[in-house]
Amino acid sequence: MYLLSNQSEMSLTIKPLIPERIDDYFDFFDNRAFSDGSTFYPCYCNAFNLSREQINRELFARAKEGNGSTEEWRKILRESAWRMVLDGSVQGYLAYDGELAVGWCNANDRLNYYRVGEFDMDSIPEDSAPSDCPGRGWIKSIVCFEISPAYRGMGIAGKLLEQVCKDAAEEGYSFVEAYPIDQTEKPVLAFTGPLRLYEKAGFAEYTRQGSTIVVRKALGK
Repeated sequence: MYLLSNQSEMSLTIKPLIPERIDDYFDFFDNRAFSDGSTFYPCYCNAFNLSREQINRELFARAKEGNGSTEEWRKILRESAWRMVLDGSVQGYLAYDGELAVGWCNANDRLNYYRVGEFDMDSIPEDSAPSDCPGRGWIKSIVCFEISPAYRGMGIAGKLLEQVCKDAAEEGYSFVEAYPIDQTEKPVLAFTGPLRLYEKAGFAEYTRQGSTIVVRKALGK
């Protein structure tokens, strides 16, 4: 448990996403994640774990059969994400204020992702795997942070990141990797997390892929 201070004190707990916490996950995304009118709504953070073929078949093909509304698209995304949380495809950590989920970090084995870095559903990158990852258990990747607007600026993302690194080390991973956007080249509100967040936690630039800065933190064995 962490004690954070802002205008008032809040007790924060970080818990891994498991099927038993699926209601908390969807309560967060349905009611708090995009309560500021974010353009990322509706999103359930599962597209990283879907191949292009799956996205076209399970999402876009179904959307064409519907009425094309935002609510119809939300329903399709939600049903897909529900299945993927239950089968363990989508993994990560929820941040709680008491019993209320107020933050999320999508973290998983690098080889469980078909893509990393920022993208949108109108321009889906080709499926890819890193050439420098010899197998599972080598790189733990962080692809997304989302904090409830009412809880931003309180250090929650940093605590989520700390937990990912701690658990990855205990699980025997060699590296934690993340994908912040170079804001000088592409000024955006990036869900990948700001570069300064990772630098503060001991990450260093590993390589660049367009406007994406790949950063890594080596974990002691």
